[in-house]
Amino acid sequence: MKRLIAPITVLLLLTACSGMFGVGGGQSSSSLAASSSSVATADIIVDSPASNGTVQSPLTITGRAKGTWYFEATFPIRLLDDLGNEIAVGHADAQGDWMTEDYVPFTATLPFTTAAKNGTLVLHKDNPSGLLENDASVSVPVRFQ
Repeated sequence: MKRLIAPITVLLLLTACSGMFGVGGGQSSSSLAASSSSVATADIIVDSPASNGTVQSPLTITGRAKGTWYFEATFPIRLLDDLGNEIAVGHADAQGDWMTEDYVPFTATLPFTTAAKNGTLVLHKDNPSGLLENDASVSVPVRFQ
């Protein structure tokens, strides 16, 4: 029994420390341009809308996210104006089996009304645990028509 307890204790300590030193867990909320028409991080690719693209209501959002972004086949999305005010909120729906670590297509539709000229679409990794190390998001700047 003692032989089993020591390795488990070491494993638990390594797991706990990995979050403290940025190994695994959460991801940066910064986004990288994957191409001229999409926005991506290691775990999510937003195909539409394009970064700085012109959008109108209802806004259709498409892309692919790793299954770890979903909880119960959805993840939250928000549309903000240029002052950071929330003008629409909703969720993206998986278009396939989300119980995987592979990319799964998603789609969402957000109706909105705004007088603002610019805004930001924010896609949030669903985080039912509430733990900060599990938080991640990607932001897509948009222009309103």
